[in-house]
Amino acid sequence: MESREARSGAAAQTMAQACAAAMWHDDRASKALGMSIQRVAPGEAVLAMTVRPDMTNGHDICHGGFIFTLADSAFAFACNSYNQRAVAQQCAVTFIRAVAAGETLTAHAIERSKAGRGGIYDVTVRDSKNVVVAEFRGHSRTISGELLPPNSTLAQ
Repeated sequence: MESREARSGAAAQTMAQACAAAMWHDDRASKALGMSIQRVAPGEAVLAMTVRPDMTNGHDICHGGFIFTLADSAFAFACNSYNQRAVAQQCAVTFIRAVAAGETLTAHAIERSKAGRGGIYDVTVRDSKNVVVAEFRGHSRTISGELLPPNSTLAQ
């Protein structure tokens, strides 16, 4: 027999996946950059992106803005996993290693704190060899509205 915690955990996971699907539907920026959602869970998300030649800068390495954008997208999917719209209030990134074109990056966002309307999320960006290339911290703020339609069985 399934425990109450397992049922509520399964419901939270289903909610997180439904919220990600709803956001992904309208996320033209992440799609245009070739990102893909690898995994989503309550307060957590993993996204991947391959660095294209048109994403490199004058040093022939990935422009930091693209690495930031991948981390920011993972952050967005993590903090919007509860069916309450959330936006970035503040973000910071530290670039650790250069990234060449052709490299596939993975950004793993984890919720560190969630209280009231605010949340703190850490995102680690790694290359295909699992080497950390950037660390990102995002502070979220919930705003009005939900991702899922009010008549959705998941939204209730």
